[in-house]
Amino acid sequence: MLSPESAAVVRATLPVVGNALDEITARFYGTMFDEHPELLDGLFNRGNQATGEQRRALAGSIAAFAQALLVHPDARPDAMLSRIAHKHAALGITEDQYTIVHKYLFGAIADVLGDAVTPEVAAAWDEVYWLMAGALIAMEARLYDQARVDPRDPWRRWSVVERREETADVASFLLRPADGEPVPPARAGQYVSVRVRLSDGIHQTRQYSLSNAPGENLRRITVKRVPGGEGTPEGAVSNRLHGTVRAGEELVLSAPFGDVVLDDADTPLLLVSAGIGCTPMVGMLEHLAAEGSARPVRVLHADRSPADHALRSDTRRLVGELTDAEAHFWYERDADEEPGARSGLMDPAALAPPADAHVYLCGSLPFMRAVRARLLDAGVAARNIRYEVFGPDLWLAHE
Repeated sequence: MLSPESAAVVRATLPVVGNALDEITARFYGTMFDEHPELLDGLFNRGNQATGEQRRALAGSIAAFAQALLVHPDARPDAMLSRIAHKHAALGITEDQYTIVHKYLFGAIADVLGDAVTPEVAAAWDEVYWLMAGALIAMEARLYDQARVDPRDPWRRWSVVERREETADVASFLLRPADGEPVPPARAGQYVSVRVRLSDGIHQTRQYSLSNAPGENLRRITVKRVPGGEGTPEGAVSNRLHGTVRAGEELVLSAPFGDVVLDDADTPLLLVSAGIGCTPMVGMLEHLAAEGSARPVRVLHADRSPADHALRSDTRRLVGELTDAEAHFWYERDADEEPGARSGLMDPAALAPPADAHVYLCGSLPFMRAVRARLLDAGVAARNIRYEVFGPDLWLAHE
């Protein structure tokens, strides 16, 4: 709980701090990486730094957390914190790193806001920071304990058993622990971090959903190659995996994490995805099929074309194995090549989803925002719509 004195100061200064957060976080990252370049080796994605996504996500998280403390002073925004904690655990974030972040973040606040940062203002925002950091540290400690992971050495080597070309720019990698020990427990919908060394010697890390059932002895990740574009660097990890990794080689993975996991309810289930967002949905379908679930399931997927739709045959097969399941596909082009597919953009409201449906979303942020709005209009409760974001969660401030 934020103290009444600090709450009054934060309420008065939130507009000023909020408007300056982008500049503050830009200076924060620049100074911190200048003095601690080792943090760029594995912990922070250079692509997200280059585009500014990480900076905007941090700013949005701080502002959203402070706003939540003011609106609901007796309750923490645990949904937001849980998502961040799982991302941190998948990277091996440790408690001491919060002290480093605090030093450079508050140095940047003082630099940008100057004399406006009185001792009272500094103390109030310091309280906000440590409330957020303390909650995350506690959550991450529990996650490490549950996963039986030492955050100082969170990585494990896995052998690539098979590589499968799914589409022209998507490949699946079937993996087995290189040490021969059992696979760690996972839940349908979770992801792992993959850590690779690039040609310049720097490690980079990216999260990929488990695209098969978590009870399998083999784990599968399905990776889309991310090309560079105007002002956007290529995906360093995805291009490294596509370009060099073959069967017989090894990858370095974290334990599975992620809080957007398949629930155990028996209510109707909607799995809604676009592009490579199909990967956690196929993992959930495999789990349902392995369990012999009789739950009503509707799979909705949008893609550029059938040829671009990764794991399409897996989706059809798994839907066919379930007793009450349907698949509906939308394609921007060549829809006539897939029996029953629709042409154009997805319209989930056209399927009249039941009001008690539990919905899982994965895809680009614009896609998920649009679909979520349509589902809400169709009567689906907001609390029953869950989504997964890979990379910095720029949606946090809008939730």
